Amino acid sequence: MHKRPDYSAAYVTIHTDSKYKGNGIGFTLGRGTELVVSAVKMLSHLVVGCKTSDIFNDFAAFWRKLVHEDQIRWLGPEKGVTHLATAAIINAIWDLWAKMEEKPLWKLLVDMSPEQLVSTIDFSYITDVITKNEALTLLKSRQVTAQERARLLKSRGYPAYITSAGWLGYSDDKIRDKCRVALKEGFTSFKMKVGTSLEDDIKRSVLIREEIGYECNLMMDANQRWDVEEAVDHMKKLAFSKPLWIEEPTSPDDVLGHARIARELKEDGIGVATGEACQNKVIFKQLMQANAISFCQIDSCRVGGVNENLAIILMANKFNVPVCPHAGGVGLCEMVQHFSFFDFISVSGSMEGRMIEYVDHLHDHFVDPIRVENARYMLPQLSGMGCEMKKETLIEYAFPDGPVWKKLQQSQQIA
Repeated sequence: MHKRPDYSAAYVTIHTDSKYKGNGIGFTLGRGTELVVSAVKMLSHLVVGCKTSDIFNDFAAFWRKLVHEDQIRWLGPEKGVTHLATAAIINAIWDLWAKMEEKPLWKLLVDMSPEQLVSTIDFSYITDVITKNEALTLLKSRQVTAQERARLLKSRGYPAYITSAGWLGYSDDKIRDKCRVALKEGFTSFKMKVGTSLEDDIKRSVLIREEIGYECNLMMDANQRWDVEEAVDHMKKLAFSKPLWIEEPTSPDDVLGHARIARELKEDGIGVATGEACQNKVIFKQLMQANAISFCQIDSCRVGGVNENLAIILMANKFNVPVCPHAGGVGLCEMVQHFSFFDFISVSGSMEGRMIEYVDHLHDHFVDPIRVENARYMLPQLSGMGCEMKKETLIEYAFPDGPVWKKLQQSQQIA
């Protein structure tokens, strides 16, 4: 579905009258990034001039102010370009808050009282499945053993799965080599892309299973390629390879379609995973209500930033659906790790069936890149959300006038 991405981002910086500033990202695949930038500028009048204390004291109200802007809301609502812009702004504010408190985001979240944490969440449209009082009760119950889990996380890290070994277009030798390298690095969960050709999918799944065996997890990702019946038929024919899940088998908006796929693949032991293109917490709510997903793949930039992801994490716990964040891209690994750490310490209390996606590129552009050791995400130590880019990256890759883009344009003109 996404054949030729130019991994890109709308990059937001929020300045204050102190030494602190915050950064947020609206991840894109290249063309159209300027639309997200324009949406950020449209929403900026709701942010400029605000006091941080006013935002932090009632973050849910501030979040609602952005997503309920009386004219811009028509362009969504709470979906698409305007929601990508909202996420970039909201995440920049959380990055700012964490830096002001001199804590990584995960630490800021777990150190909050349950009352303060709940005050950051807008429960609009989801009170039929979880209320503020339910969330408070859950968070309070987890506080008793939270420090014990924090110590465990610090010493052991959080499980990761690797996607880099399963991209489409790799030669057989390259797939085998990447699987072998990943196994040596400690990975026991691997994801491959599917959906272009059943014959090719069968061939590559056999090849990967030959390398990783059946003691490791194999997941599959169709990136929205199929209609519902196609998805069921295709996966029935791939069931021999024992995939743990099929990710994005059909349109991300088709809740009932996902539910049917989940029902029909249950006897094959194949779960359904989705979330990276889910528009908002309401779609997640419906997917869980319909028993349409076995794995919840939140994304740091798709829904409305940290606040909305906190709501989704709480709902997932209510429905006993493991949260396995989507990552990769530009800065997504750096950001989503904080959600999983928070989930383990303060919400689910478990790593069972949970893992964070890992890809091995673009981390060198960030001030605080992820640390993955023995196939586990290790706790970041610097303050913030992890999405601050290096100054040289911002200069070199700025579009369209950065040296990297100018050089590319010149080479294309010559060609």
